[in-house]
Amino acid sequence: MAEVAVVGAGLMGHALALVFALGGHSVRLTDNSSENLERAPGLMAIALATLAEAGEVDASWDRQRLSHAVRCVPSLADTVAGAKVVVEAIVERPDAKRALYAQLETLMDADAILASNTSNLDIFPLLPDGLQRRAIIAHWYTPPYLCDLVDLCPGPQTDPAAITTVRDMVRAMGKVPVVFKQMVQGYVANRLQAAMGLEVQRMLDEGLVSAKDIDDSVIHGLALRIPILGIMAKADFTGLPLMQQGMANRSYTPPPVRGHSETLDKLIAQGHTGVMSGKGYFDWGGRSPEELFRERDRKLLALKRALRAIGPMEGT
Repeated sequence: MAEVAVVGAGLMGHALALVFALGGHSVRLTDNSSENLERAPGLMAIALATLAEAGEVDASWDRQRLSHAVRCVPSLADTVAGAKVVVEAIVERPDAKRALYAQLETLMDADAILASNTSNLDIFPLLPDGLQRRAIIAHWYTPPYLCDLVDLCPGPQTDPAAITTVRDMVRAMGKVPVVFKQMVQGYVANRLQAAMGLEVQRMLDEGLVSAKDIDDSVIHGLALRIPILGIMAKADFTGLPLMQQGMANRSYTPPPVRGHSETLDKLIAQGHTGVMSGKGYFDWGGRSPEELFRERDRKLLALKRALRAIGPMEGT
């Protein structure tokens, strides 16, 4: 068991605190927003109840045990003091991360590891010299208590022992670490999602399809095969000559990276930011975010149980 500090109690931070607690670690959680910090215990309890209902956690886990395993601490200094791993899960803004890292350099124990959950930023140029050797990227996917993939990236000066320590910790919690030799912008999964996102926004902006058309195509086409075959094994089953021919016959140009989408910009301007606001690409019918997240988690758990029983097709 290790002392783990999680800095940032938002969408990912509170969920990561839960993951580490369930993994047997003692966790302290903080946020510069008192509202986020006050909301975190309730959100963790909802997720825990869903996991317990599905038999995914030990029956001894309840809200009281969770409150002992994860302590919400207003002070950053008190949160990171004595922690062996400090998980950074704050907003994806370089200025905010740089400011936090400057504080952490003076507050963290000398042998503590900094693990950033950044999705796309190269954090290493933002780090002060005192953190360079013991900082890594440990990127999780939401919700991390259900999604097992964790991307691990070292920086140019990172001590390899830091990666090994976090890799072993992640594996011990039943997760699946993918260790990169260096910072890979977007890792693998996020790069693939980004490419899909460019296609999605282009088709929406040009009025070619609806949001439902896109999701129907993914759910009833791509998604059925990907959990079993992935992408590369699927290509083997399809036959590589067909992939080669498809590339040669492609009659359109992939969309350029424009940096914005008219459809997306319009929705956000209207206050339709997704589940948290009740509307995004879809209208979520006035249901609370907590109710929607709980339903999502139940469905993901059912799928996860089925996929465990089925197992993937694996080549070597």
